[in-house]
Order: sequence, then structure tokens, then C-alpha cells
Amino acid sequence: TGFDSDNSSGDFSEANHKVSEMLDLDPHQSNRTGKHNGETEIQENGIKRHRTSLPAPMFSRSDFSVWSILKKCIGLELSKITMPIVFNEPLSFLQRITEYMEHIYLINKACSHADPLERMQAVAAFAVSAVASQWERTGKPFNPLLGETYELTREDLGFRFISEQVSHHPPISAFYSEGLNKDFIFHGSIYPKLEPRGTITLELLKHNEAYTWTNPTCCVHNVIIGKLWLEQYGMVEIVNHSTGDKCVLNFKPCGLFGKELHRVEGYIQDKNRKKLCVIYGKWTECLWCTDPTTYETYKKNEKRGGEQKKLKPSEDLIKSENDEADDMPEVQDTVQFIPGSKLLWRINSRPPNSSQMYNFTSFAVSLNELEKGMEAILAPTDCRLRPDIRNMENGNMDVASKEKERLEEKQRAARKERAKDEVEWHTRWFNQGTNPYTGTSDWLYSGGYFDRNFSDCPDIY
Repeated sequence: TGFDSDNSSGDFSEANHKVSEMLDLDPHQSNRTGKHNGETEIQENGIKRHRTSLPAPMFSRSDFSVWSILKKCIGLELSKITMPIVFNEPLSFLQRITEYMEHIYLINKACSHADPLERMQAVAAFAVSAVASQWERTGKPFNPLLGETYELTREDLGFRFISEQVSHHPPISAFYSEGLNKDFIFHGSIYPKLEPRGTITLELLKHNEAYTWTNPTCCVHNVIIGKLWLEQYGMVEIVNHSTGDKCVLNFKPCGLFGKELHRVEGYIQDKNRKKLCVIYGKWTECLWCTDPTTYETYKKNEKRGGEQKKLKPSEDLIKSENDEADDMPEVQDTVQFIPGSKLLWRINSRPPNSSQMYNFTSFAVSLNELEKGMEAILAPTDCRLRPDIRNMENGNMDVASKEKERLEEKQRAARKERAKDEVEWHTRWFNQGTNPYTGTSDWLYSGGYFDRNFSDCPDIY
């Protein structure tokens, strides 16, 4: 792709094998343990068991009000307001980005399809699934410190992932992931502002295809009063730069009476703008596709008051052509099913105790797990080593709050020192460049992280 200046896509070194074994997290295994840190047990099939819960339950937010904080900050810039740690969740924003990979089987599906339309359907489902984990996640992830990193290697799922906080003002997080079988590359940069910015790129190497898109806008409702809830809205265009095919998805705004709540609707068209299929569903539940004629006929019948059909989970799993159907949880859908549709994706069920764990998915629960010996191998900037997040995860809220304040003050002091000495900050694993497919500014992986030379990493903790 021209992005790597090293052999990071090549063979694993002995050190890399050791790391990938230690970071081999598998939330999809049915036989798992609730162990938090330290040694991890091995199953008979050789896959390591990992925790299914956090070390301490979620701290109650019932005695706190966001408005009580905000009203003291009238006239101040919102981005400079320090929110109490009680409104956080014990993950860094870099770890939240890694949750894109929870439904990586959709990338694998795209790689396996010979038909470009089916590949686009799988990529569209992957793009929607990337925001699904945010549902009911009203806790704010920790803002990454400048130079903070996070890595995840999952041999069971076939990928490795590295991210870095490349800018603090404005906050920008860059990430890069690659398939261990050299079948895909997934990278991008995220600007967590009110409006979505940053290009996301997925390259299917076997098919010599590149897809790009941007995420929808995320809005938090009821900040002042009531129960917090998230809404995703806006247009998302996924472009296949090799074939000219395009998928246009409309994340619909809730509306006055909530009729369109969480709904996603769109279509895939070829380079001549001919509609090839229609996609519909909810980003909090599932995604389906059908041919345009069937969709239009159904909608006309619906307007005339025709009978509407809502399939039961067991029935739609049988009818689905999805290869992963047998592994999917039985979740009751509220999406109006159009007969003849194909299931593209369904959200994973969450652990039974998810509400006591910040509404984390099983995948998210494992992201901050620190196993015995891992500290000696991780980069010193990895957010698993952040003391404020670690203490919050362990239920030590007072210590976590003091550590958060200390780290923020240390970051401010370092910034002042650089300004005094007129020294510019240099990123370690990513550099600013131009996306080769969109021609827009992007942060590209420089390579070399998995060589594990961390001698020149900054001291940020």
C-alpha cells in the first residue's frame, strides 16, 4: 500500500509471537473466566480464557448532575472544562476506537466474497457495526494524553491493531490494523468533535479494492435532565474506489415522536448510479438488504395499510443467508422485516452483568485487561498502564480522580516546557500525509511499532 516503511506486514518475530500470545483475547468463547489481572487460564482447545467482568462494579452516577457542573462553567469553552471522573468509563478513547474490530468477521466475509456487490454489503454492515457498541454507553471515555498508544493482537480473530494520540489541540486519534493473513488493512483518523471528521479506509488486498467513509454524527441527549441516551445521525457514503460502486446510508434523526429512532436506510449503486440493492435496519440491532423492486413494492403496500410482518429471531436466522447465523445471539428485533431480505449483521448480546459494567460488550470488558508480564512487553505509553483508568476500573475512585488530575497537569507542564524551548512535538508511529484514495489530509501509519523498539517513547504517565 505504500504506507509501511518496515516489515510490519511480514513474518512475526519471536517477540511478536510472545506478545500475540499474551494479548490473545477471545470474548466469543463460551467457556471463560472472571479473572481480572494476573495469569490467564488455558482452555483445552489452547485458547486463553479471559475475564467476563470488571474488577469492581460501576460507580453510581445518581448523586451527580452534569448540569451542576456545566452551570459553573458558563462563558468557558466546553473543551476546556474538566469533568468529574464519575462521568467517565474505565477505557481510553483509543480503546473505544478498537471496538471497531468487534465484528471483524464482516471484513473476513467481505474478503471471501467473489461478487463485488456482496463485498460492499459486508463492508456496509461493518461500517454500521462500528458504532453499535456505543448504544447505552453514556460514560465518557478518558481523553488520551498526547503520545498515548494502544495495541491489540488477536490471533484468534486474525488481526493486530495499533493506535496513537497524534494531536491534543485539536484532539486527533490515528489507528492502523492489519490482517494476520495479509488479507486486509484498516486505518483512519478520528476527530471526536461535534461533526464527524477523519477518513476511514478499508483495503481488501486480495481483491485490490479500497473503501473509504466517515462516521455519522453522534449526539448525546438529556445532558441537563433525564436519562442520557445516544443518537447517531447523518449521511454516510462508502465508496469502492476500484469499481466505482457506492453505498449511501442515512442514519435517520430521531424526529419529534421518535418514529425514526436508530433507523438506518440506504442503498448500493454502481458507477452508473443504478441501484443494486436496498439496505435497512437499526444501528442498535441489525441490518438487512433486499432488491430495490421488492423494497418499493413493500413500501407502497405499507402505505396502503397492508399487513406488516415482524419475524421472530429464530425464524429470521433460518431464512438468513448469513454464514455466521448459528453463532449469532437471539435478540428480539424491532425492525420491520421485508420478506425475502438477507441478514447482513446483528448486534452481539451483552454480558448479563453489562449494566453494572458501564454497558460494556464482552469485547470491551477485555480491552483493559493487564495480564502478568504484559508490562514488560507493552510500549510505556500504552493506556493499559494509565494509573487513573486502572484505579477507576478497580473501584478506587478517589485515587483515580487524583491520578487523572496529576496526568493532565503533567501534560500541561510538558506542553509549556516545549513552548519555552521552542520544541515541536513529534508523533512516534504515525505521520500526517494524504490519503491516496480521497486526496484529503490523513494520518498514515509510519510502521515499525511491532519491532518493539520503545526506547524513545515519551514519559507521559
